[in-house]
Amino acid sequence: MESALTHFPPMGVYETLFKFKDATGLYMGVDGTHPWAQGFPLTSPLPGGPEIPTSISFTYKDLKYPSATGEHELLVAICRYYKEFYNCDIHPHNVAVFAGGRPAIYATLAFLKPEYRVLVEETEYTPYWDALRLLEKNYEIIPSNVENSFRPTVENYEAAAAKGGSVFLLKSNPCNPTGVTWTGDQLRSMVQFCSQSGRGGLFDEAYEFFSDNIDSALRYVQNIEDSNIFVVSAATKGLQAPGLRVGWVVSSKHNIELFRNFSSISMGGVARPSQICVTGLLDIERVTIARQAVARFYSNQRRRYGEALRKLGFELFTGDGGFYHWMKLPGNLTADEFNQRLFAFKAAILPGTLCDMFRRGESSPHTHFVRFSFGPLPEDSFETDIEILVKCISS
Repeated sequence: MESALTHFPPMGVYETLFKFKDATGLYMGVDGTHPWAQGFPLTSPLPGGPEIPTSISFTYKDLKYPSATGEHELLVAICRYYKEFYNCDIHPHNVAVFAGGRPAIYATLAFLKPEYRVLVEETEYTPYWDALRLLEKNYEIIPSNVENSFRPTVENYEAAAAKGGSVFLLKSNPCNPTGVTWTGDQLRSMVQFCSQSGRGGLFDEAYEFFSDNIDSALRYVQNIEDSNIFVVSAATKGLQAPGLRVGWVVSSKHNIELFRNFSSISMGGVARPSQICVTGLLDIERVTIARQAVARFYSNQRRRYGEALRKLGFELFTGDGGFYHWMKLPGNLTADEFNQRLFAFKAAILPGTLCDMFRRGESSPHTHFVRFSFGPLPEDSFETDIEILVKCISS
């Protein structure tokens, strides 16, 4: 019988995961595979980092329904975190907890008024395209390509806004896949851009810890209640806990009330045991150590993989954040051809075409680009990783 549901393809990363499974019979990330296409961090302790919890203590009371926007203890911990590191004035009524960062992003876009034109960079996080298409949002592409080294400026956004109407920023920072990171005065300028009347913006800070200069848009927000700024983060990356599925969005009290109402009909809240664990992960003493350890470990990984990849002939455009290398393949090799070679070694990368917000397919200038993830890679996998890359480049 024909399905009663409208068909929808998998999000880009999962498209690659499913192709990998079809080719190898394995799910990428299990022992023996090389998950260079995936965006998850190590979940084991990092050198100089805090211990990773392996159990959660809760009582029968925690098996009750959770609060629609998050348990009070977690909301307080999130507020305390941003106050400690970014000196921002937010309160529990400014935070809503979601089952990961993606649902928070999707919900924000779902409630975005139709008169807002979304401004999104040409090279961006894969599911942004899926969400914008599913929700039938009006959007404009901000150039992010070889010509500007994948580094747009505030002036690019101002030029788009000058066309008139209300605009809304959608931006990952550090950027997934490029690792280009906006901090300091540049980030301040973008917050000011989004704070004007008839404007707003969502800053996706999933990779916040993965930079030598850790920063947040919340440092530069003058009055969260008088803005349409949304800052999304999660326990997924910096707290090394992707399996807990806990994310959050920080915004004005009025906007958070909308998320409360949305949760009441869609999620019913997030599992209490997961929230209990994340509350502990955000203990100020612990998270201070985690920020330092994550930045140090992954900056070193970025450097040593970058040096090796350049020697192999890859052209790197990577910024100084995240745990990816954004790079062009040597010669005329395409990302799809490269993946076919990698599959034989139980490895895979993310094809650059899936990060093209124009979705131009084989005609895309991203055809020869790949996102290489060193997020899940332990230090001792380096030599093996490079050996596989050498074989697949030269074959």
